Amino acid sequence: MSKVQIKEVKTKADRRLFVDLPNRLYRDNDNFVPAFYGDDMADWDEKKNPAFEYCEARSWLAYKDDQLVGRIGAILSHASNEKWGTKRMRFSQVDFIDDREVSKALFDTVENWAREKGMEEMHGPLGFCDLDREGMLIDGFDKRSMFITYYNEPYYIDHLEALGYEKDVDWVENLIPLGDYYSETYKRLKIISDTMLRRTGFRKVDVSKRSDVKPYVRKAFDLINVAYAHLYGTVELNERQIEKYTNKFLPLIDPDFCCLLIDDKDDLMGFAVGAPSMAEAMKKSRGRLFPTGWIGVLRSLKKNDTLDLFLIAVRPELRGSGVNGILMEHLYKGCIKHGIMVAETGPQLETNTKVQNQWKMFGPALHKRRRCFKKTL
Repeated sequence: MSKVQIKEVKTKADRRLFVDLPNRLYRDNDNFVPAFYGDDMADWDEKKNPAFEYCEARSWLAYKDDQLVGRIGAILSHASNEKWGTKRMRFSQVDFIDDREVSKALFDTVENWAREKGMEEMHGPLGFCDLDREGMLIDGFDKRSMFITYYNEPYYIDHLEALGYEKDVDWVENLIPLGDYYSETYKRLKIISDTMLRRTGFRKVDVSKRSDVKPYVRKAFDLINVAYAHLYGTVELNERQIEKYTNKFLPLIDPDFCCLLIDDKDDLMGFAVGAPSMAEAMKKSRGRLFPTGWIGVLRSLKKNDTLDLFLIAVRPELRGSGVNGILMEHLYKGCIKHGIMVAETGPQLETNTKVQNQWKMFGPALHKRRRCFKKTL
């Protein structure tokens, strides 16, 4: 029986193999969608990822019979452990063939490092922060992924459970059916939106081009830090991270799918951002924008039938007030304008009842479920 060899990622060439492995494993699976290749490369580069200001991280490759058969990353988030009073190591970007020796060798490596660092628990898959991909797919394997989420085969769950991992939290993703201006759902949303705008005195920022968003970018991330602070595993984004995610998402913004809600002092009360699905374009380009992948991405942003919902946030004191209706009506109207028939949410905690309840009026379908696993060391 061949022995599994574990090699730590040290060079840029190693990192390329690490990032590209899912493309190789899932090249024949139509439901797998890669992330941006350049972003994944930068994530593991201490000079490029500002999360290294409060994180330590290492990553490894697994070989068997001289073939690359698996990968795993490990992230020690000092900020998260300090905030939540834990001693946890995160595992991240884990993939492997259906071979128990391979998965065990990968997780043994990460768990050994966790013990060396004085950690008491493992959990994941998680990224460096809450805006990175998180959660292992446990339901919805026959549905196409989003570029902001992981895809994996069902056997991953069996491997983790065999290694002693169990459920910590689940995220769910909903598929939201949309109609036209005459649909009962839109008419109801329009009434809610008009009522809340009149009652609160808030107004929507007139966004006609991407540059109109720039004065509110910092305010949006400040709001994320406040609105998401209570959610599982979150840590406050630092200045360089804000710059990083601004550069990532700002080019994707279409005014029809971006709503910024402000008060009379120009303070941001809430916002919502979505974009037409880039899944098909990302799959064709294997996550690479250059030299020609950006052409497909631009085409997908102009003509599509599915909207990916990226971020929705309101000030904590406004949760449950109906203000969300203003944001959703704006996006719904943009979908009607562009012929989009369905919206897909990103992962949302199943325990976040306020977020789950806001979708009920749409008659959503539970589309996918993903899990964060944990293990006591």
